[in-house]
Amino acid sequence: MTLKNKKKYLFLTALLCSGVFVNAQSDKKEDMITTKPFGDSERHWYGIKDESNLVNAVPNQPRYEESDYTKIADNMMLFQRANGGWPKNYDMRAILTPEQQEKVASTKSILHTTFDNETTYTHIYYLAQVYTATKIEKYKEACIKGIQFVLDAQYANGGWPQYFPLEKGYSRHITFNDGAYMGIMNLLDKMISGNTNFSFLDENLKAKVKTAYDKGLDCILNMQIKDKGQLIAWCQQHDEETLAPAWARKFEPPSICNGESVDIVLFLMKIKNPDERIIQSIQSAVKWFADSKILNTRVESFAIEPTESKYKKIKRDVRVVVDSAAAPIWTRYYELGTHRPLFCDRNSEFLYSLAEVSLERRSGYAWYTGSPQKVLDKYPAWQKKYAPNTNVLN
Repeated sequence: MTLKNKKKYLFLTALLCSGVFVNAQSDKKEDMITTKPFGDSERHWYGIKDESNLVNAVPNQPRYEESDYTKIADNMMLFQRANGGWPKNYDMRAILTPEQQEKVASTKSILHTTFDNETTYTHIYYLAQVYTATKIEKYKEACIKGIQFVLDAQYANGGWPQYFPLEKGYSRHITFNDGAYMGIMNLLDKMISGNTNFSFLDENLKAKVKTAYDKGLDCILNMQIKDKGQLIAWCQQHDEETLAPAWARKFEPPSICNGESVDIVLFLMKIKNPDERIIQSIQSAVKWFADSKILNTRVESFAIEPTESKYKKIKRDVRVVVDSAAAPIWTRYYELGTHRPLFCDRNSEFLYSLAEVSLERRSGYAWYTGSPQKVLDKYPAWQKKYAPNTNVLN
């Protein structure tokens, strides 16, 4: 056995003994240690050169193997900022050059830290897993520092901004877009529900996490859109003070946002013994998904002559076609008040068909989604257990 293989063997043995692969108490497999949640940031780092980055990728940047857990965790500690959070859009598996390492290490005080693009809450969980497997103290310390960042970033009303410390613009809004809010909530849920990777947390920190979780849950319920006297779903982002649906980018209007609402409802459905308010929230959202589905419709992509835009070269377009065999589909946005399928362009103009959207935005954004079907599929079992006398799909 080579030295490298021996190290991997010893590390895997530690993982098995620690319960990272198998939770001995429940006999249920827990998450593998993986960098898969960092895929979005990796794609941005390699695909978009940004002069504001701490460092940019070099040609043919070498990468650690997935099994090099401690080296990847060391990278995470290098990128962790002085406030405990992380910047987005870097590859945690990158084998950094000495110059890159020096630049990242020398910029610890730059606090452009965020939950966007699956950032920070994913780093915290990765470090927790590696500490559980290795018992190397520095990973626990970095993990706890990250948890404290999450607690510090929470608004008094229970929500979280996209960036903390707060910056100008829409990043101050409470953000469901790209999984930010629910990524945090799922992380906190792991901490308070007995996930073995967080068994090292002391009772004082657990209590703070529980308080943050409860406030976060309450804020979710407070943000559910009420339209024409009925609870519906949520927006991608909500005003941090009024909790009302809010603008983000110029083509992301205040509206009813089905994609982001799905993750919220699936989270609420996981809660054991939900109270009446949570039950009502789920029932209302399920009814909305059923009422807003679009039938006999499919979106197809097709090749076009390459066209240059301000942002990229466009090689494919998309269009809506009639298809009687198509599965139910939903638009990304529905207009507040009218409940009409809604589209938008970079000039913030409201549009009511995909064909009206400019080619660059039409082909470069996901305007339709099938994800509400996940909720509708899970609803019968949930309803039978927690709302046996009220089936909103009947």
